[in-house]
Amino acid sequence: MGALTEKIAVVTGASRGIGKGIALALGEQGCTVYVTGRSTGSGERTIDTTARQVTEAGGEGRAIQCDHGNDADIAALFERIASEVDHIDFLVNNVYKIPDPPAWGGGFWDHPISIWDDQAGIGLRSHYVASWHAAPLIFKAGPGAAILNVSSPGGQSYHFSSSYGAGKAGLDRLTADMAIELEPKGVAAVVLYPGSVATEFIQDVADAQGMDLSKSQTPLFVGRSAVALLTTPDLMSRSGTIQWVEDLAEEFDLKDEHGRRPPPYERRGEQSPRVGRTS
Repeated sequence: MGALTEKIAVVTGASRGIGKGIALALGEQGCTVYVTGRSTGSGERTIDTTARQVTEAGGEGRAIQCDHGNDADIAALFERIASEVDHIDFLVNNVYKIPDPPAWGGGFWDHPISIWDDQAGIGLRSHYVASWHAAPLIFKAGPGAAILNVSSPGGQSYHFSSSYGAGKAGLDRLTADMAIELEPKGVAAVVLYPGSVATEFIQDVADAQGMDLSKSQTPLFVGRSAVALLTTPDLMSRSGTIQWVEDLAEEFDLKDEHGRRPPPYERRGEQSPRVGRTS
């Protein structure tokens, strides 16, 4: 039996990438994991495939299709979850929409205004909406429950575009303030900072451009770091903070599926792990 056999988690945007890695890592510990996203079916990058792999890893995967850009879909998601279980232990807000084409380089005036809705809408607002709907079920789990928001070093230094940075910085601040409001409930809210991650999207780009990703974190490595964080006894003392994947890996002696620990991410002057908190 895994450490999370009786726990229930929701991971948004888990058809691929970091969300999938976190879902699989939760599955390795026996967790029941609701995986959400838009892509369904038996293909490689779908919520149904992730759910099956969560079950194969030792947990129980449950796929629910959800467009996190649609408030009604998010409401329906948590209504369905509430009809099946009486609480949620962990909400992992991970879903994100990469603009098409990606907003890499150039100035904000070079990009369509729609990338704001892609990056700050799906990557920030949808997390707030999901947390709002999940809160009653999280409170039923009681102390030890947590909201984990997957952010990025782009919240503190320039990465990709100004709209990307605004969305990530907003998510960091949202988490810090959620932590204050959740503290009386004994529920933690924490930010996770991965480094450079070899997601399927990045792997596709690397294959096309001949890039070397051998030193990158894998999605499962990020996932194992997230699980270590969510299960640490001192989780409440970390509420409202930014937790770097590489720091968690060193603290908990974590390895990826290849038995290695990627080298540290080159930080660009990022600040203290405690965002917007004075105590």
